Amino acid sequence: MRNIPVITKNLLIINVLMFLATYVFQRTGVDLNELLGLHFVMASNFRIYQFVTYMFMHGGFAHLFFNMFALWMFGCVVENVWGPKKFLFYYILCGIGAGLTQELAQFVNYYLIEGLGAYDYVNLNGVSISVDAFLNQLTTVGASGAIYGILLAFGMLFPEERMFIFPLPIPIKAKWFICGYVVIELLSALGTSGDGVAHFAHLGGMLFGFLMIIYWRNHAGGNNGYGRMRGEQFFDKLKNNWERRSHKKADFNDRHTSERERDWQYNQDKKANQEEIDAILDKIRRSGYASLSEEEKKKLFDAGK
Repeated sequence: MRNIPVITKNLLIINVLMFLATYVFQRTGVDLNELLGLHFVMASNFRIYQFVTYMFMHGGFAHLFFNMFALWMFGCVVENVWGPKKFLFYYILCGIGAGLTQELAQFVNYYLIEGLGAYDYVNLNGVSISVDAFLNQLTTVGASGAIYGILLAFGMLFPEERMFIFPLPIPIKAKWFICGYVVIELLSALGTSGDGVAHFAHLGGMLFGFLMIIYWRNHAGGNNGYGRMRGEQFFDKLKNNWERRSHKKADFNDRHTSERERDWQYNQDKKANQEEIDAILDKIRRSGYASLSEEEKKKLFDAGK
């Protein structure tokens, strides 16, 4: 956590703490997702502050994990480029934009398409409930909208950066990665219903992020070059750290290999020397000491030291 930028680090901590608090409060009968999640704007449980609080709530561990992993992976880079204040403003506004987009999508679907405004009750899984009770079940939670805004920012800042995405066997440029995500989310939003995923919120976070980045680029005042330089320095630092670790590992392996080779050579020399001494001793037993040459006598003398 030491090398994570301050805003990214605090966002990670707050999201994890809120997730743990959800389970703690459940034991007392309080549902934080119900209180802080974003309700449909025309439901009785809707509160304006939910446009901010909903992005710190999550529906399960997997939901939290993948959002926080993406925040750590891409948020560190983007925050290093923009700095903490601009990054925080962008993150929160993308989250709010995602919530507004989700609210608009729900309004179009449930009021204009399904026409719930004309009924007092709806049939839900064979049970008749009031429209208000049904609308209060339309709760959105999660940082995904803001995270998708961060993904878009990364792709626009470093469009040519190559990324390895599982399960693709080859790296893909960030700009194509982001375009692919937009297409997938759009198709999912239009063709999937009832999957429990707020696809329009994801698209909304990216849309608001795109509009902000375009505005900043048109009113940058020369700061884009500096921010890009900081981002490139961040990548260079990662690359240098990787190469340094690789060189250290290679040097260690080389030293280890050299030591093994020296040990092997020492044992071979020792074995050969012992064989020569044994041969000299056999000669003494057969023919006596006087039969030895001067060289054999010297070798025997050196071995006895």
